[in-house]
Amino acid sequence: MGEPFNSRRMMNKSRPSPPARPRTIAQTRRERIPDPRAAGATTPVTFRPIHTRRAFEEICERIREQLALGVLKPGDKLPPERDLAQQLGVSRNVLREALRSLEMAGILRLRKGVKGGAFIREGDTGRMNEVMRDMLSLGTISVRELSEARINVIDLVVRLACVAARQRDFEALEANIERTDVATREGRLLDRVECSREFYKLLAESTGNKVIAMMVNSVTEIHMRFVYAKVASSGAATPRLTDKRRQFLAALRARDVTAATKLMRIHVESVQRMLELDPGSMSLHVALAEVQQPGLHR
Repeated sequence: MGEPFNSRRMMNKSRPSPPARPRTIAQTRRERIPDPRAAGATTPVTFRPIHTRRAFEEICERIREQLALGVLKPGDKLPPERDLAQQLGVSRNVLREALRSLEMAGILRLRKGVKGGAFIREGDTGRMNEVMRDMLSLGTISVRELSEARINVIDLVVRLACVAARQRDFEALEANIERTDVATREGRLLDRVECSREFYKLLAESTGNKVIAMMVNSVTEIHMRFVYAKVASSGAATPRLTDKRRQFLAALRARDVTAATKLMRIHVESVQRMLELDPGSMSLHVALAEVQQPGLHR
């Protein structure tokens, strides 16, 4: 006998098949990109950067913004800790962390006691000296680069001073030269080193440019450590220093840029040669050592 009749099977056979759905672009792309896990390959793990800041960093930024806008000025006192924490919506511990950070940055001065609080500081130009020393410690800059920069920056200082120096600047430099002369005659060579440090500070200030003055002071502070080490160890000192200083000051008063620049360049290069004859006096150790001589401190 034949196979029994199955109407459902006949209906399925006679029903036309539905048309195939068009392939989407996403399906096509998925097929084209191989799955690295299937092939046994390894892919490096990458993370998207996080843009949110820690709370204390945000507090620091808010206070810096108020400084930039002129709302806060040197000498101003911030609101009491409790009020400030409430305004910022942070805990007092987080606020203290931010204030300590700003204190380390030289922006705030934190005082204790009844009249204490957080006060905006005057600009501390000495912090640039610390940055320079840290860069030397980390190897970011070398002693050689520092010395080369000093020679060229002083060229610029002399040119600017010939234009901008005022009578009081000349008088301050002249008084410094007289102190240098007395220290030389009395054999106080280390005191004479301090006079030299002050001389370059006064010269830089005579330009009227605070940025340049900071740069000169920073490199001079470290350079004078080399001079101090050389003088302390060997007693060597630049001969006829006061005569050279007086010749330079005369050219500066006359606004003679060519003569003043030449005289200063000859002097600083001669000091550099004297130091280079004794590599030990220009070591990184000397640059970073704590020096007890007044004025030559960190």
